[in-house]
Amino acid sequence: MGSIGMQEIIVIFVIALIIFGPRKLPELGKTIGKGLAEFKKASSELKSTWEQEVQLDKAKEEVSQIVKDSTIKPSEIIQDITNSVESKETPK
Repeated sequence: MGSIGMQEIIVIFVIALIIFGPRKLPELGKTIGKGLAEFKKASSELKSTWEQEVQLDKAKEEVSQIVKDSTIKPSEIIQDITNSVESKETPK
């Protein structure tokens, strides 16, 4: 589906003029313009919100990976305690 050319726009305008009449046409144009502006604003807000959520998810993943990498495992604690006890038990 291509873009609308000048001939198509003229045909649409003539049909709208016949259907709605010359008095209602400016009001109809304003209403359509406002509707398109609201749609554009809403889609822009949706895109912005989506990008923020994606960034937030990435940050959460990074933080969870940092926490996962930095936590001390119980086996490491037991090994450290065992090594400490063994070093105290061996005579110098």
